[in-house]
Amino acid sequence: MQEFKPYVSANESPPEFTFKAIFLGIILGLIFCVGNAYLGLKIGTTISASIPAAVFSMAILRLFFRNVSILENNIVQTVAAVGEGLAAGIAFTVPALFILGAAPTSGHIFLLALLGGLLGIIFMIPMRRFIIVREHGILPFPEGTACAEILKTSEGSKSSTLLAGIGLLVGSLYKFANSALYLWNETVVFTFRKFQNAVLSIDCTPSLLGVGYIIGPRISAIMFSGGLIAWWVIIPLIKMMGTGGTVIFPGTISIDQMDSSMIWGTYVRYIGAGAVATGGLFNLVKILPIIWKTIHTSVSELFEGFGAKEGVARTDQDISMKWLILGSVGVILTLWLFPGFHLNIVTIVLLVLLGFFFSCVTSITVGLVGSTSNPVSGMTITTLLITCFIFLALGWTDRIYLLAAITMSCVANVAIALAATTSQDLKTGFLLGATPRKLQLAEMVGVVLPALAIGGTLYLLNEAYGFGSEQLPAPQGTLMAMIAKGVISQDLPVTLVGIGVLLGLVMALVRVPILPFAIGLYLPLSLSSATVIGGALRGIVNHFSKDKLTEERGVLAASGLIAGDACTGVVVALLTVLGIIPAAAVGKLSDYVSVILFIGLAAGLGHLAQKNSSLDRGD
Repeated sequence: MQEFKPYVSANESPPEFTFKAIFLGIILGLIFCVGNAYLGLKIGTTISASIPAAVFSMAILRLFFRNVSILENNIVQTVAAVGEGLAAGIAFTVPALFILGAAPTSGHIFLLALLGGLLGIIFMIPMRRFIIVREHGILPFPEGTACAEILKTSEGSKSSTLLAGIGLLVGSLYKFANSALYLWNETVVFTFRKFQNAVLSIDCTPSLLGVGYIIGPRISAIMFSGGLIAWWVIIPLIKMMGTGGTVIFPGTISIDQMDSSMIWGTYVRYIGAGAVATGGLFNLVKILPIIWKTIHTSVSELFEGFGAKEGVARTDQDISMKWLILGSVGVILTLWLFPGFHLNIVTIVLLVLLGFFFSCVTSITVGLVGSTSNPVSGMTITTLLITCFIFLALGWTDRIYLLAAITMSCVANVAIALAATTSQDLKTGFLLGATPRKLQLAEMVGVVLPALAIGGTLYLLNEAYGFGSEQLPAPQGTLMAMIAKGVISQDLPVTLVGIGVLLGLVMALVRVPILPFAIGLYLPLSLSSATVIGGALRGIVNHFSKDKLTEERGVLAASGLIAGDACTGVVVALLTVLGIIPAAAVGKLSDYVSVILFIGLAAGLGHLAQKNSSLDRGD
């Protein structure tokens, strides 16, 4: 096989791990952390920060400094991407503790985020030579490869930065107008009374439009189909069958007294939970051969890695294995001995085994399908289920064990998310010719500030909206609290979960991706209906445009919309907590105006994606 030659030769040593690169990466990482935390709590997904961070890095460094190397830009996007991974790990799990009435302090959240993040980075490093180097050309790493190409080809263009900036500004103004000034309603609802009062709702926000555009028409349509089956098939059927005043478990009142939202929250979410768990397990089974190969190679190299290696090329230098082992032991001992986490030796062993296993899984998965489609929450739910069933078998059913299982899952989820982020960034660095050790150190540095900020962000959003509310569903956290409590207390509605499992298997039989469908079942219809508009827009734009840069422009503008909406959402939450604006109010304009403005926003995004400006020609 022909030896791979990176963009920057191993014999060259351009500036890389510099103060300006680390500082800018930390600031961007903080922004992406706060924005993605809001997005994860709102819709249950986050977006990869690597590409937008690379674009902003090139623009900002070029504005203030004359000579900036491509490897410095790569360091910036590497550190910034850590904030997105950390946000996903915490926002998907910690709300479960809030919902169960055991909210950790901001200090505890900081430690969970910091230690989990370091553990994920450490677990990923021994796998680099196999997953990144040996499997080059086999695992495509879509976001990592795309980020490398943007860094290589966009050094002379300002259009990418302009598009992301326009999206950021428009997303911020749109969000402020409907969530702070209440000029129009964010969520519109249309009720069809002749069809069992079925509803069609749309959450008209820039972030959902952007997410739909990024994930594309197929995945967004599958997600929307899951929502339609939940809200237009399952809920009407439950209403039809639930007449007569009978109370059906796990409900506490009769179905006659429930509206669609109550039926969804009481029954349909358990069906969605079964489908989500099936999707996660199904994805794991498909890649088991690669997982085994990866673990075998990594463990072999682990025991070979203590000796000093002479003559190693700059582009193949990792952090020494002895420091990795010392670091992982320190992290694990801190988690075990820290009194606020309630983690016993069984929980710690499970954390190490499942954390390392799923770090392998997630690193391979992002290599195959990318970060946006990586089922991190499915892996975390599987981790939680295994832990809860072991606790149940041991007779550990007290509340302290319920909280310990979720706390352990929080750390595991952060580790899984950071392993995924690290693998994408190391792939970008491999293609560009970066020094792996410097990237690994940069990621560890980049964990600290987002970990400090994420606790305050969660408390702010919970106080403003409340986790599990219609405004902030916190879908994964709600699901984790529901599953853990159901398994430990042995009152999980097995029939409903079983229906979800069967629906997931049906999707597998007809070769439909299970997780997008399951997420559509589990989330409110308003989220998937807004997302599918963004996906359809991307399909239309790509169909009619012959310009090769259309896709890149659209994704960058969509990323700007998401960042503007999400970050402004956190600012609005702060204004709400301070009592400057009300937590909720009826929009001054009608729902029809809301829909028209949202369609106009979509049209503007499509126009930006297709527009051929002079900046694209390098002027």
